[in-house]
Amino acid sequence: MFDVLPDRVPWYVVGPGLGLLIVGLFFVANQPLGASGAYVQTSGLLRRRTDIAVWRVWYFVGMFAGGLVVTQVLREGSEVRSGYDAMRGVWPLWVVLPLIFGGATMLGFGAGRAGGCTSGHGLCGTAQRSPASVAVTATFMAVAIATTFVLRIATGGDL
Repeated sequence: MFDVLPDRVPWYVVGPGLGLLIVGLFFVANQPLGASGAYVQTSGLLRRRTDIAVWRVWYFVGMFAGGLVVTQVLREGSEVRSGYDAMRGVWPLWVVLPLIFGGATMLGFGAGRAGGCTSGHGLCGTAQRSPASVAVTATFMAVAIATTFVLRIATGGDL
């Protein structure tokens, strides 16, 4: 098709943009922005609950649809990409699939135990100066850094 977006938007554009989005959402709706909250609300809609925030369902649909549009439509080439090509270059599919499944399961379990996800705690919770959100954010950042080091060592620097 055509290449519309750069590979990465500069931090000095995305950072203030996220900050304005979070402050704007608090100003307009007095609610935090979080992906796991959007998932829970979408799940509630599918289970026909009546106490859902419909805007969060649209946020969840928009995350999926936006990712699909950007990766499949607005980029050169029409191949389906998974985002795990680097891992597939190092390990076979039978190793990568359990790693992805295990990581997603731990992510979901952690979000449930922590009462929110990385975007909810890391962006909104820390913006509200919540001690719990600061602790959760420090924990997931430390685990992410440690995991990166372990992967670098385990793959000889290939990941």
